[in-house]
Amino acid sequence: MRVLGINALFHDPAAALVVDGEIVAAAEEERFSRRKHGKRPLPFSAWELPELSARWCLEKAGLTAADLDAVAYSYDPRAALPADRMGLDDPWDELRQMYARRAPDFLAEALPGLDPAKVRFVAHHVAHAASAGLAAPLGDCAVLVLDGRGECSSQLAGHYEDGGLEVLHTQLLPESLGLLYEELTEHLGFLRSSDEFKVMALASFGEPRFAEEISRHVHGTGDGGFRASGVPWADLAPRRVPGEPPAPHHADLAASAQRCLEETVLDTARWLHDRTGASALALAGGVALNCVANARLHREGPFDDIWVQPAAGDAGTALGAALHVTAERVRPRPMRTAALGREWSDEHLRRLLEAAALPYEEPEDVAAAVAEELAQDGIVAWFQGRAEYGPRALGHRSLLAHPGRAENLDRLNAVKGREEFRPVAPMVLAERAAGLFRGPLPSPYMLFVHEVAEEWRPRIPAVVHVDGTARVQTVDSATEPLVARMLRAFEQRTGLPVVVNTSLNTAGRPMVDHPREALECFGSAPVDLLALGPYLVRRAKAFT
Repeated sequence: MRVLGINALFHDPAAALVVDGEIVAAAEEERFSRRKHGKRPLPFSAWELPELSARWCLEKAGLTAADLDAVAYSYDPRAALPADRMGLDDPWDELRQMYARRAPDFLAEALPGLDPAKVRFVAHHVAHAASAGLAAPLGDCAVLVLDGRGECSSQLAGHYEDGGLEVLHTQLLPESLGLLYEELTEHLGFLRSSDEFKVMALASFGEPRFAEEISRHVHGTGDGGFRASGVPWADLAPRRVPGEPPAPHHADLAASAQRCLEETVLDTARWLHDRTGASALALAGGVALNCVANARLHREGPFDDIWVQPAAGDAGTALGAALHVTAERVRPRPMRTAALGREWSDEHLRRLLEAAALPYEEPEDVAAAVAEELAQDGIVAWFQGRAEYGPRALGHRSLLAHPGRAENLDRLNAVKGREEFRPVAPMVLAERAAGLFRGPLPSPYMLFVHEVAEEWRPRIPAVVHVDGTARVQTVDSATEPLVARMLRAFEQRTGLPVVVNTSLNTAGRPMVDHPREALECFGSAPVDLLALGPYLVRRAKAFT
């Protein structure tokens, strides 16, 4: 059973391939096209397909389009309603629906040899649900999807049992936690449907003094649904002009909306737990990338275990659609890693360095050499193995730094050209995490915030956010032996079991994917060392 999953209609186009229930490959189109989020979520761009990532997925498995049993497209235009009937101001939405209806023909043109009759429409939130419930290592579980919009809804609450999904509730548009957060993002002067994570970071600097007013418009309804629309943002705080520093009232507005979102998610999750009695919950949808809300749900919610799809946004629906169609005949196997993207052989990397005429070293142990550079307070670009699927750098395409220097937060934000209020994350060996961080452990995909133990805050200040938390990535030695070896070597030199980890990119650009992009980033940003596979390139020697 060979199923290619496609996400294309709104944003974050992506492709994923599942063969006989095994996830073989998955990647966002932005990593190939170098356009952040692949494209803007406009009806005029809805025809664009993840052609490059889809072709790579097939190439990775040695398949052609003619070899596929199905192509699963993560939107079903047959379930859509006209935008005005859903209370949405989107006069061009019919164009989007027309493109969706014609997706089989577009795909057949993009993937020569594909029979358009093999294209299957999968409802958007069903694809989200499958990306979590069928990929999670939980067995039977409750599943909650929260995002901006699908065909006519913004939420799905359900239950997976024996691989089958029972839908218990859907929240109809225009009520939408995702669209609400997008509105706030735009009001705060950031790029809508792109910069919502900046609002989450900004919220930690504010006080929720507008929460009571916002809660009149944003709250659970006690029946599995919620209200989330109509907030008079401008009455609460003036619109921020892009490029200007956020004012305290902007941070307060972000904190207030974040508080109301968290409480609405909690209300929905409690209802779902009452209906299912499940001990475990799988989360997906763009709202599931809100790691602050996830942490509160873990802390105060009714579920013992929570698993979040690492590509929880729309990119993950490519995988979910493929898993959903696969499950009709074969029980999919759980997702073991987010490292599902491209990789290059050591020989290819060596030839690339030689072609670039860059002086390089091949140390006996690249992990130990990088640990030494970090201990000397160098910033390291780390490019290893298969690229990550999803928005988080998880030790394959990362910028690394010493956590014990508070100024390294500013250094990294300067390297990346991003806002000063943005935090960076710690990576830590799974077996050491409980001694430093309080929260859901293990946390391999960096999708929860954790409280940093008081005694550790002055020792690792670069990774401690203003509210005393950190977005932790735990590292399992069995699945990430190279990263684990680097962490141990760094602790031997510094006494600190933590390394700063942020994505290898600069502001407004997708995460580095190809080794050529790693070289370009290294050449244009003040990074001290590039670890490209087993090879090291030192700035001091390369640019003298």
